[in-house]
Amino acid sequence: MIKESSAKIITKIPGPKSEELTKKREKYVARGIGCAAPIFVEEAKGALIKDIDGNVFVDFAGAVGVQNIGHRDDKVVEAVKAQLDKYIHPCFHVNMYEPYISLAEKLVEVTPGNYPKKVMFANSGAEAVENAIKIARAYTKKSGVISLQGSFHGRTNMTMSITSKYKPYKDNFGPFSAETYKTYSAYCYRCPLGCKYPNCGIACAEKLRTRLNTVISKDEIACLIAEPVQGEGGFVVPPKEYFKKLQKICNENDIVFIVDEVQAGFARTGKLFAHENFGIDADIITMSKSIANGIPLSAVLGKAEIMDAACVGGIGGTYSGSPLGCVAALKVIEKIKEEKLCDRANKIGQYILDRLDKMKQRYDVIGDVRGIGAMIGLEFVKDRATKEPYGELVDKIIGYSFKHGVIFLNAGLLGNVIRFLPPLVITKEQIQYGLDVLEDAINEFTMSKLKKERRKILA
Repeated sequence: MIKESSAKIITKIPGPKSEELTKKREKYVARGIGCAAPIFVEEAKGALIKDIDGNVFVDFAGAVGVQNIGHRDDKVVEAVKAQLDKYIHPCFHVNMYEPYISLAEKLVEVTPGNYPKKVMFANSGAEAVENAIKIARAYTKKSGVISLQGSFHGRTNMTMSITSKYKPYKDNFGPFSAETYKTYSAYCYRCPLGCKYPNCGIACAEKLRTRLNTVISKDEIACLIAEPVQGEGGFVVPPKEYFKKLQKICNENDIVFIVDEVQAGFARTGKLFAHENFGIDADIITMSKSIANGIPLSAVLGKAEIMDAACVGGIGGTYSGSPLGCVAALKVIEKIKEEKLCDRANKIGQYILDRLDKMKQRYDVIGDVRGIGAMIGLEFVKDRATKEPYGELVDKIIGYSFKHGVIFLNAGLLGNVIRFLPPLVITKEQIQYGLDVLEDAINEFTMSKLKKERRKILA
């Protein structure tokens, strides 16, 4: 068991045992599988990860948003163990089981929207998105799909096609799915239209209306899919009016409005689902990641009439709706409610934002601090006036932090954003330690740059 309350580094990073396993990984594991932190985990609990060399790290990545309720939650572990004693996987398509129904009922209960809803389960976020699009096509009898600039939806063929970032997600993997289109996202810090919120009329959303009457035919578009807060795109938080306008345009043109909650859902943004912050009701919601505390599971939930459009046998999969995942998810939802983790997300987020805002006042390399709840992005630039991205600095900061016991991940199309996805059970001591290390790293590299510039001037 992890005895430490915060980070503890006792070897060089990575340690000798991790280095030895890395050699085997290089020999036996496909090169295309990336890894941000070159260590091997021995155990994890709450917001801490211990590697096989005995080093302990504070986790601000949460397995890319999987561990909202914390690593290895006790009640989830108990529920999964109890389920293992009954049956592991009889396959819902062959023999049905109660946990699937219980979780479907619970999700219908807790999701926003006062109308009949139904659910299907899959294994991953990408599968959820694929099935949501299939269902929207079956319902509308149309085929086109619109996604947002800066979006990320997965690594399958369809989800790659509607994802924005080419490298590494789409590099050499074409051809991609036809009839997929992009529309403007509300990235106010780098507005693609050169507007300034709030005096912009949410022009980025209004552009969709124009596109549907010019370069795209509304009669061919089945659905629009959007992340309420963009994840890989850089933790971009749109103005509240943005999604209301998008939804209105979709409703006017018989387009199914899909909200992708895979990374932003399950209390991360201070609401159970992130789109609740924007006052909208989705036609379909996709969810995964933190739904089951690390047991593979995803869900597609939507208006009953839309969800029933697919023919019998047209959706699902062998491992879809694993009993282990379903019982875990029920405990996740229970813990979020009982321990008021939505409120906790807001408190964590405000604490982090306050500290980052102070850093922004001290360091010109910080261009933007943004977030909602405990989903926060810190964007780095070489120059605040030009907003030239500073991805190299982000890489250095993440590397420094890792060697000092803190795990951060980058994000953004330009690779210049550090994202914050800490487990919502993280302690104040652990947050402080992580932010202290972050500031030390910024100071280390920005001060080094200043010293070099002064040496040049003196020379």
